Amino acid sequence: LAYGLRSSRRAPDALHPYGYSKERFVWSLISAVGIFCLGSGATIVNGVQNLWSSQPPENIHYAALVIGGSILIEGASLLVAIKAVKKGAATEGMSIRDYIWRGHDPTSVAVMTEDGAAVTGLAIAAASLVAVQMTGNPIYDPIGSIIVGNLLGMVAIFLIQRNRHALIGRAIDDHDMQRVLEFLKSDPVVDSLYDCKSEVIGPGFFRFKAEIDFNGVVLVQNYLERTGRGVWAKQFREASLSKDDAELRRVMAEYG
Repeated sequence: LAYGLRSSRRAPDALHPYGYSKERFVWSLISAVGIFCLGSGATIVNGVQNLWSSQPPENIHYAALVIGGSILIEGASLLVAIKAVKKGAATEGMSIRDYIWRGHDPTSVAVMTEDGAAVTGLAIAAASLVAVQMTGNPIYDPIGSIIVGNLLGMVAIFLIQRNRHALIGRAIDDHDMQRVLEFLKSDPVVDSLYDCKSEVIGPGFFRFKAEIDFNGVVLVQNYLERTGRGVWAKQFREASLSKDDAELRRVMAEYG
């Protein structure tokens, strides 16, 4: 994720005129696939393999110490990620829930969901250890692994889908599109808009295209105000007095 962030900040060049903003989506996707294969897959396989051959931990106190330390570390990381997501949501004018689903920066969301899954998984692991300690039945340990694996799998699928949409190229949100269209329509020279399309190319960066019908009357009025009505009136009067139409055609061409 850190590499993706660095790469996405590279300036546009001739090969990539819109920049490298989408590179963060690529590395977020790779991260999510890694969680799915290694985090979820390996954990579920390990849990299933130990369902019939599980043994109680040799030293449950060491296991509890590892889980407790991990909860502190992952919890601190989760708090930082939540703060980053809140900041991103405020910047884009979204609720946190909407930002998680539709926000333009998947990196902070990826960190938050991964850390959230980690803390939840550690809580499940701790509960499994408590169950093993209280009942003496080691089956709760592999069951906990399978539950944690499924949790990681759901998080990974969510992140894969989110980054897939970003890489395919999704449109900007409806309320943002509406703001752009209202801005364009508020200009008197714009008569109508057709075939408006947009695409998110990175956090805070968008590509927008529209076909515009211009109001010819307003266009002419703006032009005359800019260049001076009297100047053109004088040129047309002088051209109309010439013996042939060449001068009049020249003035009309220049005016057109």
